[in-house]
Order: sequence, then structure tokens, then C-alpha cells
Amino acid sequence: MPVVEQPERIEADDANVWTRRLVLFLRIMALLSIVKGLYHWAQVTGFVGGEDEAFENQPMAWQAATVYFAVIELVAAVGLWLATPWGAVVWLTTVVSMAVIELMFPGIYGGSLLVVAGEALMLAAYLALAWMAARERPP
Repeated sequence: MPVVEQPERIEADDANVWTRRLVLFLRIMALLSIVKGLYHWAQVTGFVGGEDEAFENQPMAWQAATVYFAVIELVAAVGLWLATPWGAVVWLTTVVSMAVIELMFPGIYGGSLLVVAGEALMLAAYLALAWMAARERPP
């Protein structure tokens, strides 16, 4: 009897390969979000940067964006690690927010197209993995 159960288990594992890949991607993005969130908190608290780059010496728009990302990146990280739907939504909000700030308000963080390209690449990877995972589970 164990011989019969073994092939069924392998087939079940093969059937969820894209879902497992999506969860792995979400966990990697969670770790990246933790790093980004902690970096923003380090900027707020003064652990990074010199006297000239202190939080108090920055423009109000930079301060607001930094505090926003310091909070939302860590919230997204928790949701992503747990692979919850709200985690993906919060993470997508952070990705789009960073891209919009870099493109529309280059005075805040410098308008780096490299950051926008990285955010777009992560978004495309998520959408592709989510699409493939959804195709594994028929309605």
C-alpha cells in the first residue's frame, strides 16, 4: 500500500510547483522588505548618514516619504512572509508607491530609473508567478 501512495504524493507535489515558487518569491520579497523598512527606520533614527544627511535637515517631502516607507515596508514584510492576500496588496502598494515617487517626484529620492526598473521587474515576476499558480488550481 505505501508504494501506491508514493506516486500520488509526487503527483500532488508536481501539481503545486508554481504555488510553491510563488510562496518562495513572497518570502524573498518579505526579507527584502524587512531590509528596506529597517533602512528607512535607520534614516529616521539617524543610524545611517552624517550630520548633513540627518532626518531633521531633510525636506518635509523626503521626511514624509521615508516615514511612510519605514512603516509600510515592515507591514508588507509580515503579510508577505505569511503569504496572505493582504500582504501582497500592501507590498504591491509599496512597489507602485516607490516607482511613482521616483518617476513623478524626482526631487524626493533622486528619480533613479534603476530603482523604477527594479520595482517593475519585481512586479512582473510576481504577476507571472501568481498567474502560473492560479492556472494550477482549476476553478
